[in-house]
Amino acid sequence: DAGNTRLNGFDPVNEYKKIRQILGYMPGRFSLYPDLSVEENLNFYATVFGTTIEENYDLIADIYKQIEPFKNRLAGRLSGGMKQKLALSCALVHKPQILLLDEPTTGVDAVSRSEFWQMLKRLQQKDITIVVSTPYMDEATLCDRVALMQKGTVLSIDTPQGIIDGFGKKLLAISSENKFNLLTDMRNFYDTNSIFPFGQALHYTSKSNVSNPVEIREYLENKGHKNILVEEAKPDIEDCFMELMRKHVS
Repeated sequence: DAGNTRLNGFDPVNEYKKIRQILGYMPGRFSLYPDLSVEENLNFYATVFGTTIEENYDLIADIYKQIEPFKNRLAGRLSGGMKQKLALSCALVHKPQILLLDEPTTGVDAVSRSEFWQMLKRLQQKDITIVVSTPYMDEATLCDRVALMQKGTVLSIDTPQGIIDGFGKKLLAISSENKFNLLTDMRNFYDTNSIFPFGQALHYTSKSNVSNPVEIREYLENKGHKNILVEEAKPDIEDCFMELMRKHVS
């Protein structure tokens, strides 16, 4: 941008101390003090912001109760999911208006990821604006608005459904017994616009946007493929991102 951005009316350069009071930040990497206990870490962050755990306990109660039984354990000895909850509690202890989360679920198990997003949904009901960066496209669908970015450039900003509605192409899911050869052969197909691995299948769009499944099946049969499946698929956020990225690169 042109450097004129203001955050809740504050100038980020000259009023950064005021911004720090309304901002909660949870870095992607665990950055709390590993040689302090759970409770000591939380008390430290509360003191830095001139508050106490008790004063804003209602805000962090749902999260902190899950790790409170281990309040005397050193933070460095917590599991990944527990570290995540402690870091979020520390980011919230001063009751911020805006919460910034930098890839908060990277490196944690699927159950912890799901629990974390449930916590965020509850926090959202407490009038906190939450900004999350994530490499997981399925998490993007849980947000109210999504900005898809590549190398610092915003490719699209909209609601998750708005981004999907803007895909604008017929999408096919294609599979056969040999996925590697399938990818190579479909890249060489005359009408291929894009072809990407997607789970057990490949997601395909055509240059003509006609995408004739019968023609594709015959082409693949002539290439020696077996157990061919070609069917129409519904695009999701990841399909949209791949298409936008392809256009950006080209």
